[in-house]
Amino acid sequence: MHVKELLSAIAIALTLAAFLPYIHSIVKGEIRPHVFSWIIWGSTTFVVFLAQLADGGGVGAWPIGISGGITIVIAVLAYIKRADTTITKLDWLFFTLALWSLPLWYATSDPLWAVVILTFVDVLGFGPTVRKAYHFPRTESPLFFGLFAARNLLVILALEHYSLTTVLFPAAIAIACALLIGLIFHRRRVVAV
Repeated sequence: MHVKELLSAIAIALTLAAFLPYIHSIVKGEIRPHVFSWIIWGSTTFVVFLAQLADGGGVGAWPIGISGGITIVIAVLAYIKRADTTITKLDWLFFTLALWSLPLWYATSDPLWAVVILTFVDVLGFGPTVRKAYHFPRTESPLFFGLFAARNLLVILALEHYSLTTVLFPAAIAIACALLIGLIFHRRRVVAV
């Protein structure tokens, strides 16, 4: 096994290590993910996976593709379990922007612009979860988002071709996850007081 394949396998293992307990926590009612965030993340992640493949990301793109598929499953579970279906006007704005990314990507016909647009929208997809974590910081798992920050760093290392198209998405998501973790811990301290 080559180094890139090994790094990709470790990133896939981290993906599963993050998702499986998270899914279990959703089923048990301990974690209440925001449905819109997960719909946005699932659709954008999977399309970014396709763009990364088109730009030669190779085995480094596979963890993103697996993540996109599982993320869509989490969105469905969140809806079925009636996790957090509180939807504000701001949430609708984030969702609408996510929907607009698809025609914009089609219009550009360029993997780079697809990734730029979808990364922007995916980061916006954190909006409803950030709002929820701010008000209810114990309803999200910092470990889950920590595993994803680490996973995305491994994805970058596993890429077979480095370009803005292949690196932007995992780098931006790693940073967003780290910032969300900081918010969760900060709000847990503030709310506990």
